[in-house]
Amino acid sequence: MVELGSLTTEGINPNTVTIDECDTEGILRMINAEDKLVAPAVELEIPDITKAVDAVYEGLKNGGHLFYVGAGTSGRLGVLDASECPPTYGTKTDMVQGYIAGGDMALRHAVEGCEDDPLAGRDLMDRHNVGKNDVVVGITASGSAAFVRGALKRAGELGAVTVGICNNKQTDFGTCCDILIAADCGPEVISGSTRMKSGTAQKLILNMITTATMIKLGKVYGNRMIDVRASNKKLHERSIRMLTDLTGVDRDTALKYLRECDMSVKLAAMAILSGKDVETSEKLLNENDGYLKKALKAAAEN
Repeated sequence: MVELGSLTTEGINPNTVTIDECDTEGILRMINAEDKLVAPAVELEIPDITKAVDAVYEGLKNGGHLFYVGAGTSGRLGVLDASECPPTYGTKTDMVQGYIAGGDMALRHAVEGCEDDPLAGRDLMDRHNVGKNDVVVGITASGSAAFVRGALKRAGELGAVTVGICNNKQTDFGTCCDILIAADCGPEVISGSTRMKSGTAQKLILNMITTATMIKLGKVYGNRMIDVRASNKKLHERSIRMLTDLTGVDRDTALKYLRECDMSVKLAAMAILSGKDVETSEKLLNENDGYLKKALKAAAEN
């Protein structure tokens, strides 16, 4: 492994060496100036993010799963992204899964040393029966977390596609994975505090992976979350508003269709826009892999 001291994420940022001498506004402006470097660094990685998205799409389409594995901030971000997929896109709870070194306790409390255990990463992959249709994304700012590296190596042995996300170009992390995404944002505002720029870059990349995949899986219509399930008051109101906007029906009609369709906006929209009954609408959606636009076109041709 590359000497940690030589990594970008461990470096001293020359732009912020006087941050402890600044007033509050000066501190914030230094942080903001460094944050502006994150999106361009992520943009450079789009070709490799594209490879990751295509791999995840193929895996999920064929019944596989997406696993995020990380430690510390990286692990928390993976768990966060995974946990937001069911309410946002109506996915099954096991389609996208996030795991952090040290287990769920580590989400709230630092569990020291757990990221240094490669066997725990390997065991995690075995416990969850990772296989050929799965994609495992390992997240580590430095590229050195042994827990993550162990998980990726074992996942590869089990036939899964493996993706590594880090924030250093000069790491050997690429030896652990099929696809490497290395968004180098430069040294942190506070040396080694990778919850800052590195964490922001990771969050952007994870958002890109799941959002692009869900679009490709037909869970978006235009730019609407058409597969949202109304699990709370906000989502209930959003579902009604989305259906009235998409179809032109009034609120009462939208609510009637939503109830008939078990609160599925997509199915209700399909029934209204196609003029078909709920059973036929559901059949057409299933025949067209859940793509509303394709299903509507098929309905118009029949």
